[in-house]
Amino acid sequence: MSGRDLLAQPRRLRRGAALTLVFASVLVAGAATGSFPESDRKSAAGEARSAVPAGHHEDVAKAAQEAMADGKSPMEAAERAVSRSGDRWGAVYSQGDYEEFEEALDGQYTGVGLWARRERDGLIEVTKVASGSPAAAAGIRAGDRLRSIDGKKADGRPVTEVVSLLRGDAQDAPAGTAVRLGLQRGTRAWTETVRRALLSTDSVSVSKLAGGVTVIKIAAFTKGSGEVVRAAVRQVPVGAGIILDLRGNSGGLVTEAVTTASAFLDGGLVATYDVNGEQQVLHADPGGDTARPLVALVDGGTMSAAELLTGALQDRGRAVVVGSRTFGKGSVQMPSKLPGGSVAELTVGHYRTPSGRSVDGHGITPDLDVTAQGQKAVDRAETVLAGVGDSE
Repeated sequence: MSGRDLLAQPRRLRRGAALTLVFASVLVAGAATGSFPESDRKSAAGEARSAVPAGHHEDVAKAAQEAMADGKSPMEAAERAVSRSGDRWGAVYSQGDYEEFEEALDGQYTGVGLWARRERDGLIEVTKVASGSPAAAAGIRAGDRLRSIDGKKADGRPVTEVVSLLRGDAQDAPAGTAVRLGLQRGTRAWTETVRRALLSTDSVSVSKLAGGVTVIKIAAFTKGSGEVVRAAVRQVPVGAGIILDLRGNSGGLVTEAVTTASAFLDGGLVATYDVNGEQQVLHADPGGDTARPLVALVDGGTMSAAELLTGALQDRGRAVVVGSRTFGKGSVQMPSKLPGGSVAELTVGHYRTPSGRSVDGHGITPDLDVTAQGQKAVDRAETVLAGVGDSE
């Protein structure tokens, strides 16, 4: 299947938010995505017309066409049709938003390169500035307060709105456009104008605990992340354990999740899925490391392609899953271009783990329930990992 989406994103959020959630660490939960890479997506829009159940697709397309004929918004009409259809995971994107979403899956985004959080007093604090980004070049630092964006007050806004303002409209604020930031550092307040740029995301981070355990954190399965994980595994000393941290992983490219599974499996089944009743399979590549102790750390923000990976490692006895029940997103979406240029993502099937378990609406139940968060959860996973190593 060369379709674009396995386990796609939830219903479209306010402009900018769903796209940002794919890669921005400022948010706890994001768009649950699960897509094929660009090489497999190019023909998807045309193929989707035959893959999507005819009545479902035709109703949405007809609503958009009729709205255009009446001089109304075809996108709004399509959104209403998707909502009436009962398709929980169906979504409609503008052409610009859809292109930006695909950029994010490719590990890129247009922005200024800063992360932020909202403090209890409602003020917005910069928590991280990407190296080499426009924000870094302007001298913005972690700890600075972000007071306004293009004259609009940032204080009190949800972080999703702040990020959306920083990124601007998908079509009217491409790389090179300027954004004026009101900033404060201590008693100093100033205004800085920076230009948005096309930036790369770092969705995989690797760290080592004091006891020698390697933690591989995957924030999302963007392009190339699977190979980064495989390379990281090869660098871990023989016999040393690994914690695969999938907490808050909202999904991403399915092929990258399968590549990640290949780092720990010697071939074999990763998942099955159906498109209009026709079953398909996903297999790991042979040659993965099947010996070293492995713990997968998950939570309620572990979604979609991340659940596919977790289910494969659990069903095949390769990892002990620690944490809390995952989100439960296991349906298959395919895209279709609509009149007016917008794109509809419509559900066409569901996937199952190697043992045949359905994830959609159920999630993955951990082998060990751990309610601790943050570093405490990692500490618990490390303890479990020590036990896994002792038993082997």
